[in-house]
Amino acid sequence: MWTARLRRYILCVMQEAPHLFGAWESFYVIVGSSAAALTGLQFVVITLIKEAWRTPSTGEIGAYATPTIFHFCATLAVSATLSAPWPTHTGARLLIGATGLTGLVYAAYVTWRATHSSRYKPVLEDWIWHVTLPLIAYLAMFVSAVTLEASFVGSLFAIAGSALLLLYIGIHNAWDTTTYVASGQAASTERVAEQTGSAGTRTPEPSPAPAPVSSSAAQGQ
Repeated sequence: MWTARLRRYILCVMQEAPHLFGAWESFYVIVGSSAAALTGLQFVVITLIKEAWRTPSTGEIGAYATPTIFHFCATLAVSATLSAPWPTHTGARLLIGATGLTGLVYAAYVTWRATHSSRYKPVLEDWIWHVTLPLIAYLAMFVSAVTLEASFVGSLFAIAGSALLLLYIGIHNAWDTTTYVASGQAASTERVAEQTGSAGTRTPEPSPAPAPVSSSAAQGQ
């Protein structure tokens, strides 16, 4: 008897899926367009890194810059997936699950790169925003895709929260990188100014006094 109820519930959910997806359309239009627009911001950040470091390490870029692009693209992919006119929720469920699983693997890879960085050692804030929160977002996205049939409405809210969290992670990390590069440029400019100022105000050494002329030499002259 309970199997028949479960079958009817799943059939009802599959029939209502397009309508429930449509209710989220405005939300994902806002989130997806924001992620697409903010992707361009990261190109500006990379330009700043290139100007500040001249020879930036691929390890730091792969650990702190490229993941931001990945988070924005994942948010855009989820937004496009749930904005598409699916006849059933199966296709959306598979794509979102694949996005979450890929994000988990990539977040683990980013963690490995961060721990093997030679130029910069991550602090507590870096571990939170670059490692912990992305892992939570992608794990929630993957679990929500798996449990979409059992808890359809709750899973949709969890997926939306994960996408929004990834968007905020990308914004924070892009801003954090920008301020780090800007502060490094300011510090180097101050050091150059101090060195130039100290060189320009250096007190000239006094010239040696002429040797005294002896009295016999003066009489001979």
